Amino acid sequence: MESDWTTLCDRNGEATGATSTLYRLDEVVDGSRPAALRTVSVPTRTRSRAGRGWVTRRDIGPLTIGLLVVAYSALWLIERPAGEPLGRHLGQLFGAESVLLLSIGLVLVSLLPWVESWFDGIDRAILWHRRTAATGTVLLVPHIALSSSPNPTPLGVVLAVAGLGGLSLLVVWAVLPRWRAITPRLLRRAVLAIARTAPARLVRRLLGGYDHWRALHRLTGLFVGAGFVHGVLDATSFGSSPMLRWSYLVVGGLGLAAYGYRELLTPVLLARHHYSVEALERLSDELTEVVLAPAGQPLDFTPGQFVMAALPSNVGRNSHPFTISSGVGDPRVRLTIAALGDHTTGLSQLLRPGMPAVISDPAGRFDRRTATRDQIWVAAGAGVAPFLSWARSLDHDDTAETDDIDFFYTTTGPAPFADELRSIADRHPFMRLHVVDTSFGARLSPADLLAATGKPVDSVTVYLCGPAPMLRQFERALRRAGVPRGRLHHEYFNWR
Repeated sequence: MESDWTTLCDRNGEATGATSTLYRLDEVVDGSRPAALRTVSVPTRTRSRAGRGWVTRRDIGPLTIGLLVVAYSALWLIERPAGEPLGRHLGQLFGAESVLLLSIGLVLVSLLPWVESWFDGIDRAILWHRRTAATGTVLLVPHIALSSSPNPTPLGVVLAVAGLGGLSLLVVWAVLPRWRAITPRLLRRAVLAIARTAPARLVRRLLGGYDHWRALHRLTGLFVGAGFVHGVLDATSFGSSPMLRWSYLVVGGLGLAAYGYRELLTPVLLARHHYSVEALERLSDELTEVVLAPAGQPLDFTPGQFVMAALPSNVGRNSHPFTISSGVGDPRVRLTIAALGDHTTGLSQLLRPGMPAVISDPAGRFDRRTATRDQIWVAAGAGVAPFLSWARSLDHDDTAETDDIDFFYTTTGPAPFADELRSIADRHPFMRLHVVDTSFGARLSPADLLAATGKPVDSVTVYLCGPAPMLRQFERALRRAGVPRGRLHHEYFNWR
């Protein structure tokens, strides 16, 4: 794949572990670029057996969803009542599958302890929650087109409309922030023109914002419950098949029970840790580091994990996920926060030392200790947070000296934490730091990444954290170059 990213980094002094040299374009002499700035092509080769995608731990959850969907469809086809018209039965099958997927979605956001383990991270569970919810809502289209109860109940009809309306609004609201990724290029200009109209601006003002979306999103279980009860009241297939009725009751009941657990019990059962704002430093126009001091016992966490933190902001005090960027041994919790939304934009102006903060138990499985010896870390912008935690913890990691780490840190303009990271790299020769400043016009590419490290592609583990388009580009290119799929890791932090 041709990349529009080119490299601006050089590994200097590899034998001694010295940090990298950052070349400026205005330092290039004789009109030529130094070797470190040339794009190096890594030929695409046939992927190894491992790279072709054997089942990994992260696949267990999605495979479970697939098996449940197939098994439930088979049950409905086998248990089709005699005399039930095929079209109507298939329509009700689509409705039952919709309830199954929506119930799975409710389980995935229930915060039940086993969910994170089953999906190899709560961030992946949230990703699949979004996918199952969207798919379940789409299945309502053929359900409506094919189903027709000869004697619908008035309450069933009302509940069907309420459930469909609420779920459709949630799906549209979730898709809108990603409209560029799903809209064909030829239509984007027209969509932008519509977005600039007065009615569109009014809708954004009334419905825009994470907290408005979150408030509606918490009603998901009620919308699912409305559709579920509609099925109980109006599905004709249940009258002749107790198996279909009871399986439907179990599927919907488990989803609603998970919803009840999340809304009613987790506020009581989940641990909360009280902290106060000790300091904050505005590192750039978009990046702020908040330092929290414990009010009691310091939090115990694994480098790379995140917490749900309730910080005072201009839109209330709801909890949001933030990656811990402090290292093991530091009793304080450092949060490196990017101004990306309505909650985070005003934090640097609003927070003051002494303000209270509440954080949850840490979660997440972005853990480099499960990796191979040869590691490549790639951070862009605020994506440096988990790598900061890893680097700051090296002084307390006796096993790290057996690793061989290349850390690529790309920013636009001066790199925050660059001096601190260089100091850490000087103390730990097995970690080499490559700083990339894209403001000079050159960027890091997947091909240059592998060429700069000189590591065999089938032996490396690559960790990525940064903007979603960059992550997709790097993952596709690295997979084609032969990096096994199970050794490519990144966090999914767009939970909306």
